[in-house]
Amino acid sequence: MRAVRFEKTGGPEVLELVDVDLPEPKPGQVRVRHEAIGINFIDTYHRTGLYPVKLPCTPGGEAAGVVEALGEGVTRLKIGDRVAYSGGFGAYAEANVVAADRTVRIPDGVDSRTAAASLLKGMTVEALLCRTYPVKAGETILVHAAAGGVGQIMVQWAKAIGAEVIATVGSEAKAAKARELGADHVILYREQDVAAEVRRITGGKGVPVAYDSVGKETFEGTLGSLARRGLFVTFGNASGPVPPFAPGRLAQGGSLYLTRPTLFDYIVTPEELTASAGALFGMIGSGKVKIEIGQTFALADARRAHEALEGRNTVGASLLIP
Repeated sequence: MRAVRFEKTGGPEVLELVDVDLPEPKPGQVRVRHEAIGINFIDTYHRTGLYPVKLPCTPGGEAAGVVEALGEGVTRLKIGDRVAYSGGFGAYAEANVVAADRTVRIPDGVDSRTAAASLLKGMTVEALLCRTYPVKAGETILVHAAAGGVGQIMVQWAKAIGAEVIATVGSEAKAAKARELGADHVILYREQDVAAEVRRITGGKGVPVAYDSVGKETFEGTLGSLARRGLFVTFGNASGPVPPFAPGRLAQGGSLYLTRPTLFDYIVTPEELTASAGALFGMIGSGKVKIEIGQTFALADARRAHEALEGRNTVGASLLIP
């Protein structure tokens, strides 16, 4: 089969399309023939070495397709089942072997492209909005990168809860997209003072929670946007890692909290995984959350996909199609 891998860390140019042996499932595993592969920012962190990986590496932890082989002892799935998975490596390929209990069945009415475009991002949103900080109707929240893959789902899901959403984006085109998704207020974070705008919108109070996947560029604005005892949720590094800072700054800002969650601590057990995916697919099925697949790339074009993602030239979700 064909797969994308890198033998050294670096820029998008280290990604290569190679021929490899079709993997056989071990006990407890299934082989999934991919129909669509999710592209996520964490894939670039692995490629650059920001998050160390064993080399050579086939990146990607999210895909959807059809079960075509069962390992010994697998009884919860059968050949032909439509499934999606999120986690691990090896998704940038025509097929992959994964633990059967780390897959989720794709319900009728959800196609493979939608599942691959939404599973990791959507479960991330479920964890952040429902468990990291359980957002309540009537609360005002700050969502950075609102036109991105996670941001689009987060804005819609927060509006479904009944929250007031302040969204930040990097361009006028993305501002229009955020408004279309339901954002109540939109800030161009490269041109406007985010903290000042948030204070103006909230009558000086700030927000109880801010969700920041941008990192270095937006750190100061996010910190200055929080209400007393507010929670800073940093969950990505699109512009680079958050710089070191003295914990005393949290006290100076009003006894603030900061957390750095990762999805996989929220879907540790098969039960947690099933519940999170079920909540996501329920939101999609209800029509409250619509998944925009902004761009698709052939498997051979993984390099170009990473260039577009890191250049912030994507809108919504991105997929590789094997």
